[in-house]
Amino acid sequence: MSRTERLFTLLQALRQHRFPVAGATLAEALGVSLRTLYRDIATLQAQGANIEGEPGLGYVLRPGFMLPPLMFSAEEIEALVLGSRWVAKRTDTPLANAAKQALAKISAVLPQELRHTLDSSSLIVGTPSLAASDAVDLSIIRQAIRGEYKLGIDYCDVQGNATQRTIWPLALGYFDHVRMLAGWCEARQAFRHFRTDRISALLVTKDRYPRRKQDLLNEWRACDAYQRANKIPNDNQAAVNKTMAADRN
Repeated sequence: MSRTERLFTLLQALRQHRFPVAGATLAEALGVSLRTLYRDIATLQAQGANIEGEPGLGYVLRPGFMLPPLMFSAEEIEALVLGSRWVAKRTDTPLANAAKQALAKISAVLPQELRHTLDSSSLIVGTPSLAASDAVDLSIIRQAIRGEYKLGIDYCDVQGNATQRTIWPLALGYFDHVRMLAGWCEARQAFRHFRTDRISALLVTKDRYPRRKQDLLNEWRACDAYQRANKIPNDNQAAVNKTMAADRN
């Protein structure tokens, strides 16, 4: 492993830890001595990496550090290209534009030979089938999920019944024919799934979830897994099985 590769690997190792990690642990992961590790950390700090810590206490990389010229394998580059092209073709306009911009930023900091690999990738995403159109801006839903804010929605189910709901949005699923919003419904006091093309209006409230989003996500996943294992009808599963033709909310 070259020194450049080792420095990049050290950065990646630090990114995997939210809390300080011992120098001995990092040195073992990189296969180097503690003395070499300390020199590498000093080098990264001199290049602008916000690495905090000292021997005996551990080290942590604070957010915000811009990567030096990136090193990816050909497979990793193709995965990035294919993923960004899928997002660009099969999601809403703001997210599609973000995918294109992100790939352009990655391309700008790649070494020349890797940039050519990215630009000449022959991986293609097929034209998606016609998906149901959304009447609301999905970027607002994503903003509410990130901020952990409750959403007020006007919703019409498959029978044509219109209701107003207050939900705690947790996840937004992108399928071939439809997008599905998962969240805790205050009216039903349970996890529910809502087709976004049946949401006619929405409002981000000033109220935040009363519980941590990650805890709710874990409960939602556990509930969904239990329903699948016991073959209990589930709004989302029924929708997927019938290519999102109907749901029961």
